[in-house]
Amino acid sequence: MSSMTGPSSQKPSAHFIKTDFVRKKERRELMAQAIFFVMAVLMIVPLVLIVSYLVYKALPILSLEFLFKVPTRGMRDGGIWPALLGTVYLVLISLVVATPIGVLAAVYLNEYARESWFTRIVNLAVVNLAGVPSIVHALFGLGAFVVFAGMGRSILAASLTLAIMTLPVIIASTKESLASVPRSFREACWNVGATRWQTIRHVVLPNSISGILTGVILQVSRSAGETAPIMFTGAVFYKAIQQGDVFAYGLLDQCMALSMHLFTLSTQVPDVPEALPYGTAVVLLVTVLSVNALSIIFRVYLRSHRKW
Repeated sequence: MSSMTGPSSQKPSAHFIKTDFVRKKERRELMAQAIFFVMAVLMIVPLVLIVSYLVYKALPILSLEFLFKVPTRGMRDGGIWPALLGTVYLVLISLVVATPIGVLAAVYLNEYARESWFTRIVNLAVVNLAGVPSIVHALFGLGAFVVFAGMGRSILAASLTLAIMTLPVIIASTKESLASVPRSFREACWNVGATRWQTIRHVVLPNSISGILTGVILQVSRSAGETAPIMFTGAVFYKAIQQGDVFAYGLLDQCMALSMHLFTLSTQVPDVPEALPYGTAVVLLVTVLSVNALSIIFRVYLRSHRKW
């Protein structure tokens, strides 16, 4: 029995009892967690309420027929097919133009360019361009593409304007993603005889693709929701096309767009059914969220297969 009264059977030492200082720190930690949780809820709840309200108001009109029919009765009836198709054209073309230019510019600035007054000016210009109002980009597109380049008011001019507007976001996000790749990866490649371009192509870009996709996601969201740049350069009040025709627009044609269509229904067309503008807003929101969701899924997949 005496063997049961050794050190292991004694009560825990007083050194392991929480002191007042430790308890005070834990209370502060719980308080900070509570504050951050409330802040997160305050950010999420308004978004859920707004989306729920839009969907509730749009429910009477939401259907596949609404998506694929053309507007009728002076846009007071029918669907939104011309506007939906025009938005897809504008976003895809601007994406095709802006993404390679933005990524290559970021690769040059981060991997090739040496620190100098020129690179500092370029970096400052990129940061400043990201904050320029969209109406300024619209006037630039009007002067540069519509008038000077002779493209007229067209899908091509509007898409190029959107591409110019979203370039700073892609460049900035790509630079940050490239900079996050450890320099030891580059040095290991150089030590085995790889050139700088081989290192960028086979090591740096594959390990930074998830960050590059972040900039592309932001580009898609902003391009789909902008009204002023396309209003000046290529969007129209109404464009007659065939129902369900996916090749109804040419590059030099004008087009309808969801953001412009929503603005028109809300301000220019009288006696519009209440559900029509809400339905248009929901379709625009779902279109952007769908593209974002696909990009996020792809980005998560790439991150899960990253080796560091």
